[in-house]
Amino acid sequence: MKIDGHEIELSNRDKVFFPEAGLTKGDLIDYYEQVAPVMVPHMKHYGVSMQRFPDGIDGDSFYNKDTPDYFPDWIERINFPKQEGGSFNAPVITSKAGLVYLANQAVLTPHLYLARKDNLNHPDKMIYDLDPPEDTTDYSVVREAALAIRQVMQELELECWVQTTGSKGFHVIIPLDCSADFDAVREFAKDTARLLVRREPDKYTLEQRKSDRKGRVFLDMLRNAYGATAVAPYAVRAREEGPIATPLDWQEIKDGASPRDWTIESLPRRLAQKDDPWAGIRKHGYSLSGRREQLDELLEQEEPADEES
Repeated sequence: MKIDGHEIELSNRDKVFFPEAGLTKGDLIDYYEQVAPVMVPHMKHYGVSMQRFPDGIDGDSFYNKDTPDYFPDWIERINFPKQEGGSFNAPVITSKAGLVYLANQAVLTPHLYLARKDNLNHPDKMIYDLDPPEDTTDYSVVREAALAIRQVMQELELECWVQTTGSKGFHVIIPLDCSADFDAVREFAKDTARLLVRREPDKYTLEQRKSDRKGRVFLDMLRNAYGATAVAPYAVRAREEGPIATPLDWQEIKDGASPRDWTIESLPRRLAQKDDPWAGIRKHGYSLSGRREQLDELLEQEEPADEES
């Protein structure tokens, strides 16, 4: 198969990757080839952590952070220093050929680092990972949490974007201008979450232990850290039916979108009928420094929650 001038030898297209749905490795490759024009622009500035399933979702899986030696030279690498010392070379996907090559290597799900390849210590996004409480599939509570985060951000004159995770919940993303380091971004994310907990302590929590959450939505901002990743927009998840991490517009959240509404089979139809809701996200990049004082004032207006004591 020749793509972008590169010859890619595809293998085992008939191997079943999603047994219940009957979807094969070939279906995975075809999906990524179809969505590449929309997906690659969201990937091309970031290193990728590769989640690989050589025998499909019922087989063993592993993460590749380091680009294997046998990957072709035309796939870009970025040297990524580790905090504990040493480094690894993460692949960077800048073309359809690169995305198809990953799929042929059984990379079911590409995960992106939160900082651009040329500025690894300063993220260009702040992220919240919202999942429903344990033992429930009531996604209305995480939709409500996403909208609550959006409301707080609007109070701080920040716009945010939302996507399904293709798993259990939603990601809310605020694009940044790379002026703040990870510590400052994580502290800001924590304090905006703390503001929500103070306002509605019966709905939201920052308790990391599941046993302490008591049916509340955990406002998970812990991904805002050096070396952390988030699932790439339009990535396939390792669940039956091949659900997709799908960028949404906010009206779709209000209308009741669920985390696994789109799949390998239905997502291309969606893109044929609807423009990418995240198409303009890279035109934005907010500074947090001028909003720190605003956030502190909002926090002072609310009584501390019981969990803060």
